[in-house]
Amino acid sequence: MDQFLQNVLNSGAFALIGVVMFILAFVIIDLLTPGKLWDEIGVKKNTAAAILMGSVAIALGIIVAAAIH
Repeated sequence: MDQFLQNVLNSGAFALIGVVMFILAFVIIDLLTPGKLWDEIGVKKNTAAAILMGSVAIALGIIVAAAIH
């Protein structure tokens, strides 16, 4: 049971790190791209901007999964 609790805590920590990394990556990419990225995706329905952020999310997921493994 002790090992199970440790695994749950580790998974929660990595999930939190992943969310923080995603938010930081979104802010950094928003600063590097022209215009407001959130407005481009949400208001203007810019597919290219959504694909960009989707690829960032997949890349961060791969990084976090590799760190857990």
